[in-house]
Amino acid sequence: MTEQEIEAENKAIAKEYKELLKISYQTLTEEDKLLIRRAFDIAVRAHSDQRRKSGEAYIFHPIAVAKIVASDIGLGATSIAAALMHDVIEDSEITAEQIIAELSRKDEKVHEVVSVDRATKVAHIVEGLTKMAKVKTSEEISLQAENYRKMLLTLNDDVRVILIKIADRLHNMQTMVSMADYKQAKIASETLYIYAPLAHRLGLYNIKLMLEDLGLRYTEPEVYNDILQKMQESKEEQEAYIKQVTDVLSASLDAENIEYSIKGRPKSIYSIHRKMVKQGVTFDEVYDKYAIRIVYQSEPSQEKFLAWKIYSIVTDHYRPSPSRLRDWISAPKSTGYEALHITVMGPKGRWVEIQVRSERMDEIAEKGYAAHYKYKNADSEENSLDIWINQLKEVLESSESNAVEFVEDFKLNLYSKEIYVFTPKGEIKSLPKGATTLDFAFAIHSEVGTRTRGTRVNGKLVPLNYVLNSGDQVEVITSANQKPSASWLDYVTTARAKNKIKNVLNESTKKIAEEGKEILERKLRHLKIDINDNIINEMVVYFKIKTSLDLFYRVGVGTIDNTQIKEFANNRGNSFFNFVKSKIIRTKPAVNPELIDKNELTKNLDLLVFGKNEDKLEYKFASCCSPIPGDKVFGFITINEGIKVHRTDCPNAISLQSNFAYRIMQAKWIDSSQQEFKASINITGMDTMGLTNELTKIISSEMHVNIQSISLSGDAGIFKGQLTVIVQNNSILKKLIEKIKNIEGVDKVTRVYNN
Repeated sequence: MTEQEIEAENKAIAKEYKELLKISYQTLTEEDKLLIRRAFDIAVRAHSDQRRKSGEAYIFHPIAVAKIVASDIGLGATSIAAALMHDVIEDSEITAEQIIAELSRKDEKVHEVVSVDRATKVAHIVEGLTKMAKVKTSEEISLQAENYRKMLLTLNDDVRVILIKIADRLHNMQTMVSMADYKQAKIASETLYIYAPLAHRLGLYNIKLMLEDLGLRYTEPEVYNDILQKMQESKEEQEAYIKQVTDVLSASLDAENIEYSIKGRPKSIYSIHRKMVKQGVTFDEVYDKYAIRIVYQSEPSQEKFLAWKIYSIVTDHYRPSPSRLRDWISAPKSTGYEALHITVMGPKGRWVEIQVRSERMDEIAEKGYAAHYKYKNADSEENSLDIWINQLKEVLESSESNAVEFVEDFKLNLYSKEIYVFTPKGEIKSLPKGATTLDFAFAIHSEVGTRTRGTRVNGKLVPLNYVLNSGDQVEVITSANQKPSASWLDYVTTARAKNKIKNVLNESTKKIAEEGKEILERKLRHLKIDINDNIINEMVVYFKIKTSLDLFYRVGVGTIDNTQIKEFANNRGNSFFNFVKSKIIRTKPAVNPELIDKNELTKNLDLLVFGKNEDKLEYKFASCCSPIPGDKVFGFITINEGIKVHRTDCPNAISLQSNFAYRIMQAKWIDSSQQEFKASINITGMDTMGLTNELTKIISSEMHVNIQSISLSGDAGIFKGQLTVIVQNNSILKKLIEKIKNIEGVDKVTRVYNN
């Protein structure tokens, strides 16, 4: 770099640092400013020779993370300082002890002093982030899920570690344009799989929305860009419509002398896409793409009164949908979120969502954790976030399950909608939607759960797997002699309950497993193999079992004997990847790949090739998403069934790419020979005469597509049907769907992905 370029870069760094201070200055003491300045100096020194893949100086990244921590999460100087140094220990020779010494050193020119205790707290958070970054084992053997579990364990130390990690992930997502496509897809999948749900659960709704949109941008770029373009095209019309509604409401709110702010905002691209997929509708058929938010000023004692007064004003002008009222003021979400959500019929017969929050509620919704503690009184009861974090620590510490199962359960509980139920004394409890009475028992206390003999809901005796609804009153009947059985695992949905049941069931198993581990160590030592995590993981894969506990248990009871262990030792030559790959039969390509137009999608693109070398390998189509030629796909190397091909928008794609990134293979369609594929589509609409004839005419006569099966049924003027057709590729299927949509009376046509 030239001197001018270096000078320009230094000015840019100084500018970013000043902006960071402006974000935080209103609440910073002199000690806070000194702490941040010294943390910045340490970070600049540690990263002086580093650059990001984009070419910019690395220091821009920790400054950006610190800005997110300060502005979007609202944390204080301790967290800002830790964010500035979050990569220092990992990327340089600087130690935690040196950080403490540097932050707390006395300087005659500076009157303020950073206390040793505070400097130690900052270093402790940085160490937590470093441990998280260093959670790496053999890429081909270990599961990414194990890394997620260890990352979540940092909540035991300080929740701010996770918050800074989420900020770090957000900035990485915002700046990964220069990365290779496959890396973008992997990181984006991880983000959608664990980071966005975690942000949601910690109440960081703005960050959650940004992570989801960025995740979709890199996992399904065509879908993301299509929705983005349509939103931009309809922006002026939507803004005019929102103004029409807000003008009416503003006039009435002003007349009542309510202090408020009101604005319209678009729903996130990710949430619109999710509705399109879930409801099987097009972009134009998603009715509430925009929402209106009313944020009012209020004393704490008047918050609920004013919220319902505003509700009354809104419904004076627009008719509400009773089924769409969400009262999270009387019963806040377990994240602490409070608001009234009202869906009303606006002008031109269009539904509009209106959110009503006080300024306090709005700050908690925007900043989550930080705002919880800002508004929490020292003498107040433990709030919902404290309770959740304590329960989470308990689950994390006691979990003995397979890492993938654990993370799947954990993720499910992070994102699930909530229900509110009552104890016999009238206390309210929140549970994930789908929770059972046995889940409720474990939510009360693990001892209550393990001794549950029966349950009553609203006074009636019900089974332990009875699914609860909001408003139910639940009584748990216990017995000192009761113990969990294996069937209980099928009765619960929450990670807390599952782990408690597994722990009780595993007590006897553990004793045998401990003996089995000692036996295995002796036998491996005799074969001159040192036992370690990699060896254990290899054996878990080799013997096709789920966990190390299963391995030790089977050795302990003798189902894995000395002969089998010797066979394992003799087969250790290949890595896991090569071990699986060796089972895949290679064949010579039927065509010369160089002669293929790689950008053109034609009806002749009907065979898959894999990897950078475009190898032609044997594969099977995954039944969970039923890909056909032309679909965007990837290969997944299974342990027993070779390569399974999944659509990139398969329901399991995010989980597979997050947990098993090392087993993902790039895949693309090429021209080989005319093959045919089965695809199914669902059709609904108004029952009309001659519908079957019209369908078969279009499918067979116009499109020349073979029908394998057709099933139509009518009820009270509405018909539902499913067609299974034989097509050559995705392009033909799309054209067929469009033609069927144009038939008079047809309402929706959607492809079935699990035929």
